[in-house]
Amino acid sequence: MVARLIDEDPEGAYGYSRVALRLASRVAAVREAAGFAAYASQKYSEALAEFRAARRMTGNVDLWPVMADCERGLGRPEKALDMAGAPEVHKLDKAGQVEMRLVAAGARRDMDQLDAAIVTLQSPELASHSIQPWTARLRYAYADALLAVGREAEAREWFAKAVEADRDGSTDASDRLAELDGVEFTDALDESEHDETDKETGAAKDGAEAPSAATENAETEAAARADDGTAADDAAEVEDETVAESGAKAEGETDKD
Repeated sequence: MVARLIDEDPEGAYGYSRVALRLASRVAAVREAAGFAAYASQKYSEALAEFRAARRMTGNVDLWPVMADCERGLGRPEKALDMAGAPEVHKLDKAGQVEMRLVAAGARRDMDQLDAAIVTLQSPELASHSIQPWTARLRYAYADALLAVGREAEAREWFAKAVEADRDGSTDASDRLAELDGVEFTDALDESEHDETDKETGAAKDGAEAPSAATENAETEAAARADDGTAADDAAEVEDETVAESGAKAEGETDKD
């Protein structure tokens, strides 16, 4: 479960590692897994303690680079540099030595020794044209170090080389390269959201216009009713005048008789 969750849910992996420690704290693999879970959760002190315990149990030096990186995480870059120069480094395989070089360069940058970080990364592995599991990360770190001292053209070149070697997308070298080239990406999801907003705005406008039409019709009908009422009043007045005239004529005839 630690291996399954550590990339997407470091805290969940850490929780499982604590359970494993309660059940089998004397198993080296458990201590190592607990160390990586704590490391992924940035609990560097716990991670370092677990890695040291695993190393005592196995006598293996494979964890030496990540132990040095824990020292960096704890704010002790000088200690990480001391470990980079220790005899244990010579016992590491090629991948471990490259990893140790990356940690040492990071420690140099932590100490604001930017030029020294560049020199630390310059190695036969960096100059090699063969693609190895560590090639993309090494080239990326070198490009980033160059960019930190303002050597933008060289940084762009090495970010491009990192992209060539990054077959599994372990770095964001392509994004960094695009940024240097001034390329901006548009999120299609954001465009869809804008379209939905425009539709809603249009619907709101239509809704606002509808009452105006209804009001206009109502006013027309009211005017018609008013006209009808006026016509009725006029007819009533004419009828009253006719009745009055008829009454007057009748009275005149009666007087003659």
